[in-house]
Amino acid sequence: MNEYVTVRELMDAMKLELLAGAGGLDKKITSDMISRPGLEFAGFYDYFDNKRMLLVGSKDATFLHKQGPEAIKNNLDYIFSHDIPCVVFSRNVIINPIFFEMGNKYNVSVLRMDLPTTASSSKLYVYLQDKLAERVSVHGTLMDIGGMGTLIIGKSGIGKSETAHDLIKRGHQLVADDLVEIMEREPGNLIGTSPNVLKRYMEIRGIGIVDVISMFGAASFRDKKMIRLVVELEAWDQNKYYDRLGIDEQKAKYFNTEIPKVTIPVMQGRNVALLVESAAMNEKLKYLGTNAAKEFVEKINHNASGR
Repeated sequence: MNEYVTVRELMDAMKLELLAGAGGLDKKITSDMISRPGLEFAGFYDYFDNKRMLLVGSKDATFLHKQGPEAIKNNLDYIFSHDIPCVVFSRNVIINPIFFEMGNKYNVSVLRMDLPTTASSSKLYVYLQDKLAERVSVHGTLMDIGGMGTLIIGKSGIGKSETAHDLIKRGHQLVADDLVEIMEREPGNLIGTSPNVLKRYMEIRGIGIVDVISMFGAASFRDKKMIRLVVELEAWDQNKYYDRLGIDEQKAKYFNTEIPKVTIPVMQGRNVALLVESAAMNEKLKYLGTNAAKEFVEKINHNASGR
């Protein structure tokens, strides 16, 4: 997890135009929340959070223009003096020159984004969320199997990469192999990706490093994917009970999010890739409202009660 993003990094990534306050480009943004400062422009500061960057749209600027000159200067002086990260204006906003004065005075960068206000807010929020979200690294392989983000975990040598290789040959997409970075944008939303140095590469024992794009084409890889299922591969243990109907629901938890988990015992002769694919498709059907295991049990109970 990144603890902060500098204003300079934000400016470069979002292609923002610097209007004033160049001395504030190295300030740290630590919150992904964005303030629309209409109330602050009116002198109401009870819930003012100086850790948030400010986004000013046409409505906010028009409202500010209707305040008296003294009120405008006093309110902006209060806002800028509280060490806010930066102020961003959306496209076509008429900017009061006092913003430039305050930006230079307090070293707060004043920037412009070439998008409407709603689009600016959305794009800025997504960028900050991606940069500041909590992250954890997991040893495993992440695949997009028919639209289902499936995280394959298990002990080293169990066959995760080999299974992923077979799945790619069946038309599915690799997201990350060996090390998966998981971030929680919000509870219920886990996004998995690969560290930059490992993107598009796999390690297969006996073969070595494989570039999946060069070998299977651009359609075999995607940059990130929401994780909807965890599949754990483990060596078959004849003394362990394995659910044969799929009634017992397992869960894996990362941060504040629980997602379904399936354990697949691996033994000689089993087509593990096909089993993982079936697990992903079965979970997809559950999301669509079809639970084969429950329907089967209900039919058995119905037939039993009818005798």
